[in-house]
Amino acid sequence: MALSDRLELVNPSEIRKLFDLAAGMEDVISLGIGEPDFDTPSHIKEYAKEALDKGYTHYGPNAGLPMLREAVARKLKKQNGIDADPKTEVMILTGANQAFLMGLATFLKDGEEVLIPSPMFVSYAPAVILAGGKPVEVPTYEENEFRLSVDDLEKYVTEKTRALIINTPNNPTGSVLTKKDIEEIADFAVEHDLIVISDEVYEHFVYDGVKNYSIASLDGMFERTITVNGFSKTFAMTGWRLGFVAAPAWIIEKMTRFQMYNSTCPVTFAQYAAAKALDDPRSWKAVEEMRKEYDRRRNLVWKRLNEMGLPTVKPKGAFYIFPRIKDTGLTDHQFSELMLKEARVAVVPGSAFGKAGEGYIRISYATAYEKLEEAMDRMEKVLKEKKLV
Repeated sequence: MALSDRLELVNPSEIRKLFDLAAGMEDVISLGIGEPDFDTPSHIKEYAKEALDKGYTHYGPNAGLPMLREAVARKLKKQNGIDADPKTEVMILTGANQAFLMGLATFLKDGEEVLIPSPMFVSYAPAVILAGGKPVEVPTYEENEFRLSVDDLEKYVTEKTRALIINTPNNPTGSVLTKKDIEEIADFAVEHDLIVISDEVYEHFVYDGVKNYSIASLDGMFERTITVNGFSKTFAMTGWRLGFVAAPAWIIEKMTRFQMYNSTCPVTFAQYAAAKALDDPRSWKAVEEMRKEYDRRRNLVWKRLNEMGLPTVKPKGAFYIFPRIKDTGLTDHQFSELMLKEARVAVVPGSAFGKAGEGYIRISYATAYEKLEEAMDRMEKVLKEKKLV
């Protein structure tokens, strides 16, 4: 099947559809797009200016600037327990989102299956389809805090299964896999000879004393894992479009070839700034300040949603919360449309994130505390007026 044919199988993001509609309305509080409302720390912007003054305005290596790959390798060793050779096992991308299609393209054959925990980030299934594979949704459940379990995986693995995508902390549910979860999933991957794509872009935003674990740090797992991460969420650098992966050398070599004929290389002055940022203590102080503020917002939204009659699991990570709206008698699409039209609050239908998301909505609390308070007030008012709770 040609790539043009596969593109016909991929629908536009449901999130973008909703927010295109919201863009034409006045006084809308958006709780939908997964983007930090914080500005990039000023010292990182200064590093970018420094890079421009130093002449970082030309093409760089296809796999990324050596100084950034080396800084990433140091970060992975220190924070994640992952040993990666910066010359052959680390690559810089034009945003972490590239990693899914580019990574899958290095090994996936036509018709092979990829297990994806559902609810799931909207890019995963399209990336599998575009790479020629078949996405297989593995439902996760509210009763288990939406954490993936091996029992869930065993029901869907077949002789055609080639890979597994995991995402912790999770978008859209905010769930965080425990160390035991990760270890059991690693054993499952080894038993079935699967490659694991581990999306860890929200790794620093965890709460209630929870720790995030990298599956590639476990014995024998680096050789079958593509660890995906980036700077967009960590340092509030979404518009800079910088991501990175750590993976076995044969995968990095093929991904570099893909990038060579796709985007050529990430922006060089942005890479310089990111490299400096990783080694600057001010960056990690800023991350902790953001984490604390997200935690404050999380507590507010979780409390208010439950009080207004929308049962909600308290998320352990990321900056999303996933309330159940089934008891209102509305579908998640109907609920989202009602909130947009009547409350002027934009939320995302849970089904945008897969079949297991039906009956839920995703709310991003990456917006100002005062706006979140106002949004909760508006939602509660509409629910009571319509007698939906």
